[in-house]
Amino acid sequence: MTTISWMDLLWCLVPIVLVCSVYITWQGKPSEIIIAVLRMAVQLVAVGYVLVSIFETPSPWISTGIVSIMLLVAAWIATRPVRHHKGYLSAAIIALACSVTLHLAITLLLVLKADSWFQPQLLIPLAGMYFANTMNAISLSAERYHSELARGQSIKEARLTAFHAAMIPQINSLLAVGLVALPGMMTGQILSGVSPLIAVRYQIMIMAMVLGTAGLGATLMLTLLARRKNQASEMPQ
Repeated sequence: MTTISWMDLLWCLVPIVLVCSVYITWQGKPSEIIIAVLRMAVQLVAVGYVLVSIFETPSPWISTGIVSIMLLVAAWIATRPVRHHKGYLSAAIIALACSVTLHLAITLLLVLKADSWFQPQLLIPLAGMYFANTMNAISLSAERYHSELARGQSIKEARLTAFHAAMIPQINSLLAVGLVALPGMMTGQILSGVSPLIAVRYQIMIMAMVLGTAGLGATLMLTLLARRKNQASEMPQ
């Protein structure tokens, strides 16, 4: 596999400059792009050094701590559209924790048969992918559920509509894979020299688990919100 040097990486400034030039030409402010790119670079480099250290000295406590932080951050981001409503953050934490933990267990123990569940080279990247996709599904479902209730739909109707909305990105990605694009994990493995047929198996595993985490996460989120809504309506005024 070809190693990218830091000097070669400077060529990646070309698309950034192109996008910034559009902002400037159209009298916009490129500052948000510049800040976002700088944050991306600093965050990824910092994470890289942290992961190198963690990989050298694996520990169940450190791995659990990192995954717990990922859980809290994902729940906080997922509830961004409805954060001002009570009960959404706790529901997101429960939905994310249950959904991702189940699918990590299936992946690590049954599919990959990992020597240890806390092996950071496996646990952290997989948890990141599962949290990110489940976070998006939960965010979409919560926002749509709240919107549908505001429109006067019943709890059952709002829950079903929200679930359908949350699953649209997941279904689209399943339909498009292999025809429209090669997913990131599969592309990375192929670029690193892994046989495409082996990369395909890993990608099937990831996409199946991502579908499950998103679906179960959205289901748990909507179930908890609907239960809270029913309890609130049954309380004496």
